[in-house]
Amino acid sequence: MSIVFKQDPYTIAMVMDLVKAEKKKALSMREWKHRLAGYGYAIKDTDQGMVLETLPHRVAICTLPEQLSH
Repeated sequence: MSIVFKQDPYTIAMVMDLVKAEKKKALSMREWKHRLAGYGYAIKDTDQGMVLETLPHRVAICTLPEQLSH
């Protein structure tokens, strides 16, 4: 499966700031995913790593850095 991202780099950077901030606040992976869902995002595990998607349409935004998977 190949994932193609065509988003604006500035927008991706802003969303990644939100994702990282919510990761710091969350006590578990489950809570982190729940917090992101409240903002309209989901995390999907793929062969290429964890991919951030929009909800409810599941449009891929970007692959998350490896350090966020812990």
